[in-house]
Amino acid sequence: MASDTTLTPEQTKSKRTLGIIFLTLFLDLVGFSIIFPLFPAMLDYYLPNGAGDGSLLGQIIAPIADLAERSGAEDPRFMTAVLFGGVLGSLYSILQFICAPLWGAYSDKVGRRKVLLITISGLALSYVAWFFAASFWVLILARILGGAMGGNLSVATAAVADTTTREKRSSGLAIVGIAFGLGFIVGPAIGGLFAKINLVEYFSGAEAFGINPFSAPALVSLVLAIINLIWVARSFEETLPQDKRSQASERKSLAVFKLFQSPTPAIRRTNLVYLIYMLAFSGMEFTLTFLAVERFDFSPAQNGGMFVFIGFVLIIVQGGIVRRLAKPVGEKRLAVAGLACGTVAFLVLANASSLSVFFTALAIMAFSIGLCSPTLSALVSLYSTEQEQGAALGIFRSAGSLARAIGPLAAALLYFAYGSNNAYLAGSMLIVLPFLMALRLPKPIKLA
Repeated sequence: MASDTTLTPEQTKSKRTLGIIFLTLFLDLVGFSIIFPLFPAMLDYYLPNGAGDGSLLGQIIAPIADLAERSGAEDPRFMTAVLFGGVLGSLYSILQFICAPLWGAYSDKVGRRKVLLITISGLALSYVAWFFAASFWVLILARILGGAMGGNLSVATAAVADTTTREKRSSGLAIVGIAFGLGFIVGPAIGGLFAKINLVEYFSGAEAFGINPFSAPALVSLVLAIINLIWVARSFEETLPQDKRSQASERKSLAVFKLFQSPTPAIRRTNLVYLIYMLAFSGMEFTLTFLAVERFDFSPAQNGGMFVFIGFVLIIVQGGIVRRLAKPVGEKRLAVAGLACGTVAFLVLANASSLSVFFTALAIMAFSIGLCSPTLSALVSLYSTEQEQGAALGIFRSAGSLARAIGPLAAALLYFAYGSNNAYLAGSMLIVLPFLMALRLPKPIKLA
């Protein structure tokens, strides 16, 4: 209690804002990740006759199904469903890649609060479309709208940067990572639970209005988005004063095309480090359930427990280690350590033959992303000016979205073509490149 009385008004406001942003991101990420465990069942619903269906969707799925058949997979239809989920996930990530820097740059001009209200409202509309998505094409429309509005993470990250000193930037941005970890634990669990509720069975004639077996999870996502919208409208105070807003609208409108064209070399290098690292990490994340089933015969429930374990380690790292060590150790050193851990984790996963070794590797991998994500985003913020933080962090998040659009499908193809051992060895070698690049990043200048 005594410590709170020593806080300045600015520090009190910063602390309150961080709490608001944490809940905003948590609600957003829970709603976003609810759909993850539903993809295989979605393919069964939208394409009951498989790729042989004469519909346009059947024709789109046919090449994926053919690849699954030729891969020699024991359950080609399941592999088809997973790749189908990867395509839907990639669609969302591609749109995030395009839109995140645009929302970030727009928030530099009009403020963070306005953009958060717009994007959360858009996400709510995407969940309404999903709720009524008896047609596959309505589902696609929902994913397109959701992806386009998914740039609010970069805006929330910029709001954190607005309200923290340069010395405390990493500890503040660790809040984003904690919200990520919790959101990705709770979201899939809610999705799996509410997928058991089929509203069509409870309301006769509901199908005529587009109600489908996945409307209950969609409804939960919608309710969370509405709660989030009300929460931001009532509680979130603008973090970017008028005098610090950017006026260069023409230059920033094309931010999506400037992923590696920042005038600051350190920002360009950090974006590239994050892109290559996330290519490997997102590929691992996507193929991990296959690895667990292949080597240890995991059930879906055990796979869920595996991700819960990863999420808890992630929370501990970002909530404890990063927030305490960022100032004495420095963001660059923590990022380099995280990249080194990633290389080790991939090597161990490639050869893990026992559960103890497997979970040790998962802990190291969670440690890696827990160190890298907040410190690399903090470095981008520290390398940029106050007027350009939203745009710079939007482009940084866009690099991650591009990686998530490419990484899962590339890793799945590598996994099924050359085996798990070679796929994870390739991931280990890939992370060596950003590790070497990060060693050459300059130490950021911090001002109290």
